[in-house]
Formats: sequence, structure tokens, C-alpha cells
Amino acid sequence: MAFSATQLHELTVLFGILGNIVSFGVYLAPLPTFWRIFKKKSTLGFQSIPYSVALFSAMLLLYYAFIKEKNGFMIITINTIGCAIEGSYLIIYLIYAPKKAKVYTFKLLGLFNVGFFGLIVLTTMVFVHGLDEHNMLSKGGMRESVVGWICGIFSVCVFAAPLSVMRMVIKTKSVEFMPFWLSFSLTLCAIMWFFYGLLIKDFYIALPNILGFAFGFIQMILYMIYKDSKKKLNNNNGDLMIKETNIMQLQELAVDIKLGKVEKIEQNEQQNKPAEAIEVIVEEMVEVNNNNNEGDNNIVKEINGKATNGDVPRGEGAC
Repeated sequence: MAFSATQLHELTVLFGILGNIVSFGVYLAPLPTFWRIFKKKSTLGFQSIPYSVALFSAMLLLYYAFIKEKNGFMIITINTIGCAIEGSYLIIYLIYAPKKAKVYTFKLLGLFNVGFFGLIVLTTMVFVHGLDEHNMLSKGGMRESVVGWICGIFSVCVFAAPLSVMRMVIKTKSVEFMPFWLSFSLTLCAIMWFFYGLLIKDFYIALPNILGFAFGFIQMILYMIYKDSKKKLNNNNGDLMIKETNIMQLQELAVDIKLGKVEKIEQNEQQNKPAEAIEVIVEEMVEVNNNNNEGDNNIVKEINGKATNGDVPRGEGAC
């Protein structure tokens, strides 16, 4: 089915607007993380690398959009917003980051966002010509192609980054670090920009997003396969917590018996405590009281949580 020039223009605008909307949502995805950082006044161990890379990507695409001969407006709008958002994230990060993380982040920004980006701009401005060879700021031509290839290669590297996450999901059988809605949003974003690039015949935009769509689709398949693994793990943890609770209650009962609070047994029997386990503890404690004259000292030490010779330490893993 052939489209008229008007229909093609309308579809291009539609996919451009949808691409902007979805990309804006993806840029806002880390907001809960930075709200936590702001509330806790700490970076909580988070790394600045993803935000530095995202800022570099937005800056590179913004530069590419400026030197495009035509159809660069939609790319300019979203990447201008992207630079502002990612820049804000990095400012918040630097405010609350410890000294070592600050130094590392400044080095990262200096290397990529200043050094490498500046080198690309300077090289393409001086040595690669646009349509007007006598104008240093000329658009299009070989300059557009070279910067387009650089953007395409970098986009492929960014889209390939989730491979490590997918490997972790397969290895751990857990989707904890691969949220479904983020994977879905990235896939949808890749689809929008693929069709936009295809409609404006910009293959430097369209082709890398094929890879983005493919990886996003695989991530969603992995999510559907392993999404129930977390529930099973939580159920197992719940069973362990119940068992630990029972153990703690029996330990408290043992202390009460040593203190002479025998009436505690009646309360525990009313709460359906394991009768056999209580009897064993009672027998053991009676035997200890009969054979050991250091009862009072042991009670004080046990209540204070300090292990004596022959006592079991009461750490988190103690029974």
C-alpha cells in the first residue's frame, strides 16, 4: 500500500511525537531512585555511570540533529529534554555522593561528556565538511554521515548493555533487576524511533533501534519465564521466617522457665505451641537447673545476649 506525501508526513509527525512521549517517560524512570537519594541525603551505593552514559548519548544525538540537513526537529526536542533531565540527576548525585564517588563521577564526565564529545565535535567540524565546504558550520554532507555512523555505533553499544542483565536473569532465575515495565517502555521506544527513522529515511536512527526492539522483546520473554521465581523464593523465605519465629518463641519460653515463670507454659499451650517441643525444653532446663548451680549468672548473660562458655551465640543465624 502506497502512502501519499501528506500521509507520510502525518505518520512521520505521529511517530516523532510518540517517540518523544515514550522517551520522556523513560528519562523519568529513575525519579524514584533520586527521590530516595534526596530523602536519605545519600547516594545509597548507586553508580553514576548510567546517567553519565545517558547524558553523553543525548548530547551526541543532539549534535547529530543539529547538523542534519532536514527532519532534525523531533530529535532535537527529546534530546534537549534528555540532557536537562540527566544533567539534573548528576547534579543531585554529586551533591549527596561521598568524596570518592564524586571524584570518580567528575573523571567520568571529564572523559566522556567533555573530552570524548569535544573531540568528536572538533574533529568533525575541522576535518569533515558539510554540503558547503567553505562553511565550518555547514549541515549535511559527509559530516552528517560520519556523525550518524558514530551515533549508530554508540546506540548499538547502549542497546547491547542489557545482555549482562539478561545473563543474570537466566543465571539467578530472578527478574528482580529487570522490571517488566522498564523493558516494555524501552521496547516501545525502540519501535517508535525505528518507524520514525524509516519514514524520514534516516537509517542511522532506524537500524540501531532494530537491535533495541529485539533485546527488549527477549527481555519481556525472559520476564514471563522467570516472573514466578521471585514468588516461590518469597514463599520459601516466609516458611523460614515462620520457623525462626517458632524457634525464638521457644527460646523465650526456655528463659521464662529458668526464671520460674512456669505459667508461661499454659499460655503457650493455649496458643497451640508444639507440646512435645515444650516438654523437651522443660526437661532440658530442669536437667540444667539440677546439674548446674550457675543459673542466675547464665540467665543474666543470656538475656544480655552475651555467649558464655558452652552457650550458643544468639546472632541472626542462631537457633
